[in-house]
Amino acid sequence: MKAIFDTVSFKCSQMVTQSYSTSFSTATQMLAPSIRQDIHNVYGFVRFADEIVDSFHDYDKKALFSRFTVDLENALIDKISLNPILNSFQHTYHKYGIQKELVDSFMKSMRLDLTKSDYLTDADYKEYIYGSADVVGLMCLKVFVKGDQEKYESLRESAMSLGSAFQKVNFLRDLKADYEELSRSYFPNANLEELDEESKKKIIDEIESDFAKGLMGIHKLPVEAKFGVYTAYRYYRKLLSKLKDTPSIEIKNTRIRVPNYVKASLLARSYVKYRLNLI
Repeated sequence: MKAIFDTVSFKCSQMVTQSYSTSFSTATQMLAPSIRQDIHNVYGFVRFADEIVDSFHDYDKKALFSRFTVDLENALIDKISLNPILNSFQHTYHKYGIQKELVDSFMKSMRLDLTKSDYLTDADYKEYIYGSADVVGLMCLKVFVKGDQEKYESLRESAMSLGSAFQKVNFLRDLKADYEELSRSYFPNANLEELDEESKKKIIDEIESDFAKGLMGIHKLPVEAKFGVYTAYRYYRKLLSKLKDTPSIEIKNTRIRVPNYVKASLLARSYVKYRLNLI
């Protein structure tokens, strides 16, 4: 009967993906069915941890996060959890041999969000990015290459760069909300009050460098993963382009979005390139 519980757990992770991120959900649908559920399982885990530290302001977030951490450890040891999201994640974790260090680094960065507001040095900033974004890209890469360690190592750096790019785009897009609602500033020396065109350009140049490295890895991904990851890449590139064309004063006062009709167009063009073997 465990199979029934696993099926329910998997559906919960899929629902989390669909409910919290329409863009990521769409990109995940472009993955091959053989790996799609496992990406839902990874996303559900990282989404829930992130929600605890970002959204549950009326509750004791430290206590909730500590409880979630204990439940996570038990799930990875016992290979089961009555929390369906953690039950799904432990399944994927063991199936592909995801390294515990990746999970620990992710949880460390999430824990920092409970207490740390500013990242004043490049070292602190890079450590947070590694734990909050790079390792998520590496967990997904483990799924994409189906546990092939040699393939994983060859694509490791590009997966980290792509994860960094996605996260930094989110940081720039959400600069106002992070600063005003959560009192956080991730970019060193570039909080909401200090963002000008020069500092914005520096951030965007850094992101574009990450994207360039990430794209090289996308071209080498297994066919099961290539179209889905490329779809996510195209969406985030478009979002970065909009941020690049938006004056810094507007970024400080509004949240930039990509309209649904533009997302649909990007998806269609990405599919054409994929079918023509141009990616």
